[in-house]
Amino acid sequence: RVEQEYSKHFSKDLRGGRAMSVRMALGALIIQEREGFSDRHLVQHITENPYLQYFLGLEAYQEEPPFDPSLLTYFRKRLGPDAINQVNEWIVQAAREEEEDGDDNGPKDNPPTSSGEDANGRPQAESQEPRAHQGKLILDATCAPADIAYPTDLTLLNTAREKLEDIIDTLHASHVGYMKKPRDRRRQARRDYLRTAKNRKPSRSEIRKAIGRQLRYVARDLRFIEQLAEHTPLTTLSRKQYRDLLVIGELHRQQREMYRTRSHRVDDRIVSIAQPDVRPIVRGKAKANVEFGSKVAISVVDGYAMMEKTSWDSFNEGTTLIESVERYVERFGCYPEAVLADKIYRTRENLRYCKEHGIRLSGPKLGRPPKHVEPGEKQQEREDVGERNAVEGKFGEAKRNYGLGLIRARLRQTSETVIALQLLVMNLEKRLRLLFWLLFGELFEVDFCIMGPVY
Repeated sequence: RVEQEYSKHFSKDLRGGRAMSVRMALGALIIQEREGFSDRHLVQHITENPYLQYFLGLEAYQEEPPFDPSLLTYFRKRLGPDAINQVNEWIVQAAREEEEDGDDNGPKDNPPTSSGEDANGRPQAESQEPRAHQGKLILDATCAPADIAYPTDLTLLNTAREKLEDIIDTLHASHVGYMKKPRDRRRQARRDYLRTAKNRKPSRSEIRKAIGRQLRYVARDLRFIEQLAEHTPLTTLSRKQYRDLLVIGELHRQQREMYRTRSHRVDDRIVSIAQPDVRPIVRGKAKANVEFGSKVAISVVDGYAMMEKTSWDSFNEGTTLIESVERYVERFGCYPEAVLADKIYRTRENLRYCKEHGIRLSGPKLGRPPKHVEPGEKQQEREDVGERNAVEGKFGEAKRNYGLGLIRARLRQTSETVIALQLLVMNLEKRLRLLFWLLFGELFEVDFCIMGPVY
């Protein structure tokens, strides 16, 4: 089924090299996220390790690399976050169906189906009503930080100025000896930047003056580029230079507006020229009040994590509850018994929705605390808090072991694919641990409920 999704991204043109199978593509990405390899190191380890080659479906051990490291970027683009999330849901559905049937000895003959499809991939009738309430849905959100340096206005403007100077050199290269090169004053601009950057404790007025100088240098370079473009077309620039030029133009507009209004807030603020999609996400954590990356909302069902929403702009995670519950119905054919989430999810709209569908939403009631508390309410609230901590454990596991704490992908699409892959690998590891303990119990006939975990 994954091969069918993967093959949709190939053209019907018969020219070109032979396409890699989805086992090779997805398997290589799983190994990379599980072990934390870079693209080059991944290919090197696959070339040296027969177990990894067997995992990728090679018939025999070979000493030549199975593919070039540059192909991994195409693997991430072709699969995409939607396909990875679909595979992740198939895995969760398979585990849940086996638990319901009481057969945990291995995967079924028929693969799990997505919503609206039967085992053969044919659409089902849409008149099926959800079954009775079953299971618990845990919701929360976190930030997946991107691999960028901590951004400051002064550093961003200095980087933009240096890139503009390279663009000026490229545009003027064909006119050397015929046209006078614009005076961009790059040495003076560099000294002005270092004067403040090397100061350990610059005052606010000094930082503002330095930002104003760099803004004027950037504006000057942009005017020079506009003049040179009348003689040399911008097609002379490389693709990366042209993209940087567009990003710097918007960055200069934002910085000039903040400088004029003496503020540090602007819509769609750019914090990295190389990754202009990255946005500041205010989380209010003790370690870092602001993180720079994408905001990820996930749900946890029976210990398996699934993607609910990924956005590069900050959003209120409480608005995702209704959509997450509806997606739960599509996945499992029933409403959850309870939704375990923190206080930000307890809005009037969410409470009204849960009440209409007979779903218990964890947490205290809105308004003033009641004088008389029903027996068992405090106990139920403590139990809900304890069960909700499972999602915090999933965030910690993903960030410590699978790379969610620092996304090294550069493009927006590949970053989203990497995040989806990390959740997929985390669920595969949980599934593998479960199968291992079941096999261990069958071999030695051990009651794990009595014995507990063994290391």
